Amino acid sequence: MQVLIDECLPKRLKRDLPGHQVFTVQEQGWSSRENGELLQLASGEFEVLITVDQSLKYQQNLIQLNLAVVVLIAPNNRYETLKPLMPKVQLVLQTIQHGDLVHVSA
Repeated sequence: MQVLIDECLPKRLKRDLPGHQVFTVQEQGWSSRENGELLQLASGEFEVLITVDQSLKYQQNLIQLNLAVVVLIAPNNRYETLKPLMPKVQLVLQTIQHGDLVHVSA
């Protein structure tokens, strides 16, 4: 699966998603893009965006995009905090479909 990790997340999370092609927003050259523009760029090129932006569902119409979103729910965006969520993310990636928005928390 083609996965994009939002720029607000540690890039080290890439190694916690074996079996997937994982890229960061920075690697794509899309840093500092507004959510709408980022989602449009990612749609079609990636299957899933992983973020911590909980307001995304209120700002964008995800159904119209060829993209799914996984929102990590955690008290901060440090690697040590988010790493324990990655096994759940791996499970979500097995069944997620474009247009889905799935929250993953501890």
